[in-house]
Amino acid sequence: MKEKLIKVLICLSVFTSLVTQAKNITLRINKRFLNLPVSHQTDRKKMSFIIEGKTERSFLFRLASGVPDYWVFCDMQSYIGKNITISYDGDGLQQIYQDDKFAGQDSVYKEKNRPMLHYTQRRGWCNDPNGLVWYDGEFHLFYQHNPYEKEWENMHWGHAVSNDLLHWKELNEAIYPDQNGAAFSGSAVIDYNNTSGFGTKDNHAMIAIYTGAGKKQVQCLAYSLDKGRTWTKYKDNPIIDSGLKWNTVDTRDPKVFWYNNNNEWVMVLNERDGHSIYTSHNLKDWTYESHITGFWECPELFELPVDGDSNNKKWVMYGASGTYMIGSFNGKKFTPEAGKYYFSGGNVYAAQTFNNIPMTDGRRIQIGWGRVNHSGLPINGCQTLPSELSLRTTKDGIRLFCNPIRELEQLELSGIEASNLTIDQANELLKAYSDNDVLRLRFIISLSHATSAGLSYKGQNLLDYDMNGNRVNGTFYSPEKMTSMELSVDMIVDRSIAEVFVDNGAYVHYVERKKNNDNGYLFWGNNIKIKSLKVNPMKSIWE
Repeated sequence: MKEKLIKVLICLSVFTSLVTQAKNITLRINKRFLNLPVSHQTDRKKMSFIIEGKTERSFLFRLASGVPDYWVFCDMQSYIGKNITISYDGDGLQQIYQDDKFAGQDSVYKEKNRPMLHYTQRRGWCNDPNGLVWYDGEFHLFYQHNPYEKEWENMHWGHAVSNDLLHWKELNEAIYPDQNGAAFSGSAVIDYNNTSGFGTKDNHAMIAIYTGAGKKQVQCLAYSLDKGRTWTKYKDNPIIDSGLKWNTVDTRDPKVFWYNNNNEWVMVLNERDGHSIYTSHNLKDWTYESHITGFWECPELFELPVDGDSNNKKWVMYGASGTYMIGSFNGKKFTPEAGKYYFSGGNVYAAQTFNNIPMTDGRRIQIGWGRVNHSGLPINGCQTLPSELSLRTTKDGIRLFCNPIRELEQLELSGIEASNLTIDQANELLKAYSDNDVLRLRFIISLSHATSAGLSYKGQNLLDYDMNGNRVNGTFYSPEKMTSMELSVDMIVDRSIAEVFVDNGAYVHYVERKKNNDNGYLFWGNNIKIKSLKVNPMKSIWE
């Protein structure tokens, strides 16, 4: 009996040892990428990377112990030559491997359902654009990113750069979660006057101010001295902890910009039931100034000329849903004069505009989160096409307009152009593009005997204009000419998403692409006319 008990204890000891070993592996990093298998049949468990006794990364992960659903990767370039211990509270560590390529690298940007015009990350989930800023010839696109699976979690700041707003290069993660929590949304500025003391006269600091989302939400600061490639977090984070003031956890998404008239920084911060204004002279110490109710998440505040008149400017404030107010701003308080209105709808959220675009350009350029899926791909979400915002006078007063940036024309290939077509003639011309899901269509549609009309592709209505109910794709829309029977449309169709700009930007609707049948592009409506039609295939931004 005693001998049997000893054997049992030995077996238990061996089993315990194996389990312990299975939860930790140590590797010497000698190749650039660690490839990690993902299984959505597995619950999330904590994984940590420990290097030289310090936990460098810690995140929740669905590690596959069998056949993975897909692979993700970690770029370990900066750790080559070092030992790393990977700790995980589950099985599957033996499947992680090193390579000079990430799994699937040879096919990335070439996949069947990957958008060809819209920015998408190589792997994982994305949502809100963050820190949009121009500096030294580069447009920086930061965004909420979970690099470890295609569902929301582990919020980092992803990072991509472009010199033309069309072709993007994805860089490594910019900001990682830490003791203050996940790295939620925020903004970035260039500290030309070195008010923060982080830069020098000849090397300007790029400053990111973002929400740390742990047990409570606080505002944090990080800075970069190499054009956003590497980041240092401010040692005295958080810089704002306003949870006690408002008695709420909802205090996030700081938008920061320089206000010339007062020679100071302004922050618009979503708190509780609206947006608060804070000011600072050094980006580190902030003073609360005012609060306006009626907005939720991802604030924006900027000034635009009305009808292009630099002597007549108004300020625009909006939140994540895209509803906006027009008013005045004195550096401390926004005073609404009109609104709330909307200029966009559909599968879009949390749009932000670029800081620091040179005055010689002068445009207010926006990118939003395209809330779409991509069938069969290890990614979720995309960034909308950059679009230009403007204020124009309409029959209803001053309104915000949104149009594709002019650079988009560089991607257009030769196509067709025609006018005064019947619906049958137009559909006959469109047959040549039946299998082309990367296309730009500009047209004016005229309803005579119809109360509704539109354009479908693969059996899905990309445009559905209900004149009787005054609705475009289900959203109320009143044309500038009240008795108009026409609708002008600029439609950019991409895999997974289409953007539909109506009447020169009076309204834009974002549509998640879905295939319902094999039909090509088809105009529909009773006895409608196509007054003009221009169709251009588009080049991929990844070429």
